[in-house]
Amino acid sequence: EQACSSTQSGSAYRECLENGTWAFKINYSSCEPILEEKRKYPMHYKIALIINYLGHCISVGALVVAFVLFLCLRSIRCLRNVIHWNLITTFILRNVMWFLLQLIDHNIHERNEPWCRLITTIYNYFVVTNFFWMFVEGCYLHTAIVMTYSTDKLRKWVFLFIGWCIPCPIIVAWAIGKLYNENEQCWFGKEPGKYIDYIYQGPVIVVLLINFVFLFNIVRILMTKLRASTTSETIQYRKAVKATLVLLPLLGITYMLFFVNPGEDDISQIVFIYFNSFLQSFQGFFVSVFYCFLNGEVRSAARKRWHRWQDNHALRVRVARAMSIPTSPTRISFHSIKHTTAV
Repeated sequence: EQACSSTQSGSAYRECLENGTWAFKINYSSCEPILEEKRKYPMHYKIALIINYLGHCISVGALVVAFVLFLCLRSIRCLRNVIHWNLITTFILRNVMWFLLQLIDHNIHERNEPWCRLITTIYNYFVVTNFFWMFVEGCYLHTAIVMTYSTDKLRKWVFLFIGWCIPCPIIVAWAIGKLYNENEQCWFGKEPGKYIDYIYQGPVIVVLLINFVFLFNIVRILMTKLRASTTSETIQYRKAVKATLVLLPLLGITYMLFFVNPGEDDISQIVFIYFNSFLQSFQGFFVSVFYCFLNGEVRSAARKRWHRWQDNHALRVRVARAMSIPTSPTRISFHSIKHTTAV
């Protein structure tokens, strides 16, 4: 038997095979991992966890409101806003899966339950769809602005296929790789020297790089051809580009942080903990703000819908009041006398 490493408690052992040789891997199943960083920064990790929960709750609330607005406001259901709607949907599903992951305790991770692995797989699928729908956002704008291709000719099913279907084989390949090579700890996280997670992280990085190229071309065109144009469609394109310019680096930075080692310096570690927690948890909130709450079409349609509801409500109140006015005593007496006379 061999003792556990300094970051673990319990006992680890290496199996002696029948041919007298040691097994290639050491069995750490009875060890309990204790992260050095968590022992070093317990207070900061607790605060970061609170930030994570708070950010995800706020994000889910904002995303649900944005989803309902896009669902109810049928007058703005053009292809551009349908793309926004799908992006918001992926963030809602991703955040819901994040909360489910938090319910999984250490013992379940150790047992590597099938349902636990399924939750991790679904969560990673929605992570990938997030970035593919950001790619769809960039692809739509690039096609409409740089290639000057009529958006009426663009097919919605093509974008739906890119955003929802292409991530499926990527995640299936990742799940197969995990099953046969890293089938432990509910497939959550990765150890140094293991690269199965790059099966889905690689395409995400490629998508981010392509989107940055798209944005460079879009901004170049906006700075030249569309600067003097004041049509409503051009104004909407400008606003969409501004939102994408803000959100794409935001999403890209938060994703690339997973590949960054802040080093051994205490200050850099603490900044990394807070910065990563804040950006990861508030992503959905930023997306709903820039693509829905600050969207001129959505705000105008919502304002019209509200005014229409107010008018209808005021009309119903007036009708109800008119119907509830009692008949005057004079008219009652007259009708009664008339009825009596007739009899």
